[in-house]
Amino acid sequence: MVTLTFARPDEWRADQVSAAVQRYRNWTRSIGVACRYTWVAEIQPQRLASTGDAVVHYHLVAWLPVGVRMPHWDRMVGRRAAFWPHGMTNSAECRTGVGYLMKYLSKLGELTRFPKGLRLYGIGGLDEQGRKTRGWFNLPTWARAAYGVGELARKSYGLVVRATGEVLDPVFKLSRVPGGLELRQLREVPRRFPELGADLPGAFSAVSC
Repeated sequence: MVTLTFARPDEWRADQVSAAVQRYRNWTRSIGVACRYTWVAEIQPQRLASTGDAVVHYHLVAWLPVGVRMPHWDRMVGRRAAFWPHGMTNSAECRTGVGYLMKYLSKLGELTRFPKGLRLYGIGGLDEQGRKTRGWFNLPTWARAAYGVGELARKSYGLVVRATGEVLDPVFKLSRVPGGLELRQLREVPRRFPELGADLPGAFSAVSC
């Protein structure tokens, strides 16, 4: 696992973490290992409380084969540029990577302020089935209730049923009203897995992938 911080609080740009991950990906390719990782962004809560500045840093977990050690992200080695040239990094072996990242995600409050263009997390190295499962978890709850992994495609104009081409009508509409936002239900929310008669946890698919 590695933490990526900035030398100056005003240095953050939206594309810096993706550029750093690309350099890391190039390194894994050069040594012939898979590039599997996930990262989350965090707004440093103490600095936000004391100064009002939304200062970003990143926490990344990478999965590497036994015996392969990750380089220091903030150091140039030979002609290879530093993965993270924007400040300091801190690396360590991690036995509970998911718990490590969830600790930082759990700090997010409803009033947390983020810089414009900030991505909260990134994932790399998934196979096709893994990408389908991740996409399913990113669907609205009502869509996950009625459709399984790989059954819907997300388009700019809405969610599409892959098997039929049907564009799904939204269940809710979010509107601005004086003093806030209004969430209005447009149609009945589908029950989850009605054919099984139970609300089962986890990803589900009615078709084999």
